[in-house]
Amino acid sequence: MRTLNVGLIGTGNIAPAYIRGCESFDIIKIIACADILVDRARAFAAEHGLAAYSVDNLLARDDIDIIVNLTIPATHADVSLQIIEAGKHVYSEKPLAINRADGAEVIHAAKSAGLRVGCAPDTFLGGGLQTVRKFIDDDIIGRPVAATAVFMAHGPEAWHPNAGIFYLKGGGPLFDMGPYYLTALVSLMGPVARVAGSARITFPERIATSEALMGQALPVEVNTHISSTLEFECGAIATVITSFDIWGHHLPPIEIHGEKGSLSAPDPNRFDGDVQALLGGAGEWVDVPLSHTINIGRGAGVADMAYAIQSGRPHRASGDLAFHVLDIMCALEESAARGEHIQIESTLPQPTALPTGLADWELDA
Repeated sequence: MRTLNVGLIGTGNIAPAYIRGCESFDIIKIIACADILVDRARAFAAEHGLAAYSVDNLLARDDIDIIVNLTIPATHADVSLQIIEAGKHVYSEKPLAINRADGAEVIHAAKSAGLRVGCAPDTFLGGGLQTVRKFIDDDIIGRPVAATAVFMAHGPEAWHPNAGIFYLKGGGPLFDMGPYYLTALVSLMGPVARVAGSARITFPERIATSEALMGQALPVEVNTHISSTLEFECGAIATVITSFDIWGHHLPPIEIHGEKGSLSAPDPNRFDGDVQALLGGAGEWVDVPLSHTINIGRGAGVADMAYAIQSGRPHRASGDLAFHVLDIMCALEESAARGEHIQIESTLPQPTALPTGLADWELDA
């Protein structure tokens, strides 16, 4: 298979992670970048050996196959549509969009043009969560009955140089961190059928303490604590909490409980992590050897899509998966506002697990 050329739109905080992750996959090569802040794009290009362009000029290049959209969440859909209109496959940072209509438009435009949409997170392809998936698929813990997923922190205003966007429309803990946890759960147990949520804004504004924004007041437009119940098509029921209002906790990131035992899964914002199991009657948790490599990083979803483009197989971190997660998040906000359960209209086949035996930085073609 040939190497597909990749361009980046957006050279902010997450861009270096894509450079590091993508360079280890022979199937893809990042060759160019663009940013609405031209000087930032030029500096980033000089640092990483890329060509820097305006967004329009990057879109016009006929030697780029995939463009990775690393813009802010509020512009994800608009930029992805521009990429599709330019005839390129698109891989977007999460979330796919900040509302269902925009997300659906991206998916429809790509399918109409015969192009692929991929979307972060791709951390569910890491060795930790793929080991959990294999345990479930091999029926070691039996049919999933329940799950918990918890992200609770006190917001990014203490460290992020542009923390204000996390408290505006398209931000908040659900849309910022929720995709990691919800994508992990869907990859492990399949699609969600119905949800219920409760939510609140605890602080009407935040005071930044990062070096870049020290002392600035950050207005809060979005819910900052969301507690939810998810009913999966497989019958399992999950409790999911995402919060920017909590100073600390001792809860595990994800646990899956089956009819024959339980699994403790690693942080879904990482590709590695420890896995533990407690099988019925055992009485104590034991470490589970990882069945898949942890030497895989951001960009795995881009590489997986590059293989899929050429082989014709489905890619795993797909637009359909990202839209289902978006649908869940929008439904949770609606449920909290209306005080009722919301049916999830979207569905999809459970993403295919990675095979065992792959080498570091290797994916199946």
